[in-house]
Amino acid sequence: MPRDRVIYTYVKETDKKITDIISFYYLPSTILKSKKYKKIHAGYSYYNVCTTESLHTLMRNALILSKKMDFDVFNALDILENEKSFKDLNFHGGSGNLNFYVYNWNLVEKFKPCDVGIVLL
Repeated sequence: MPRDRVIYTYVKETDKKITDIISFYYLPSTILKSKKYKKIHAGYSYYNVCTTESLHTLMRNALILSKKMDFDVFNALDILENEKSFKDLNFHGGSGNLNFYVYNWNLVEKFKPCDVGIVLL
C-alpha cells in the first residue's frame, strides 16, 4: 500500500516499530446535471491509530496528502474522539444521518457519536 485510486495507508516507524497509522480510501462520485464538472473525488477516513502522534496531527496529515492527490473533499465520521480534532481542522457536519443495522441486536437507548466505535471490514 498505497494503491493508487483505491486506498492510501501511511505509517510512522520509530525504532523499527510501527507507532502510528493513517489511512483513507478513494471514492469518486458522478455529478449529475453539470456541464462544468463530471466527478467529485472524495477521500474517506478509514483506519487511524495514534500512539506517538495526536489524532489531530494524523488527520491534518491525511488532509494534506489527499489535497496533494487532487481530492476535492475529505470525509470522516465524528465517532469516538474524532470531533475534538475536527473543529480545529475546519471540518463541517454533513447534511444527513448515517444509520447502521446491527444484526440481531435491539438497542433501546440512543448513543452519542463519541460513544460509538466502528470497525470496517
